[in-house]
Amino acid sequence: MTVSSTASPQRIEPGERGATRIADRVVAKIAAQAAREALQAPPEDGAAPHATVTVHQDAARVRVSLELGYPSDIGAQCGAVRRQVAERVRALAGMEVPEVAVQIERLHSAHTGTAADRGRIQ
Repeated sequence: MTVSSTASPQRIEPGERGATRIADRVVAKIAAQAAREALQAPPEDGAAPHATVTVHQDAARVRVSLELGYPSDIGAQCGAVRRQVAERVRALAGMEVPEVAVQIERLHSAHTGTAADRGRIQ
């Protein structure tokens, strides 16, 4: 009984394989999702985090806009968002993230009630 060996596929050099380009909007979606993951207690009536990204070669500069509850440790939440966004973009898109700018669009106070309650002095 003769066993034939199959030839291994021909190896293509890295320069001839082409390149994979990840669109900026895909990286922005990864960043926005990572920001959602980092926020432990997002405000109930707040908008979801939104991200814009500028990609140059293998580096992504990210700007995340979000809403936070108040009172809270805003600095700690922004730091958590920065770390999570940088880690997830690096892991999922394979890009370095030299900058993550966090922009707070709105603070939602836990002490305000309905519109009728806001007019009353307590």
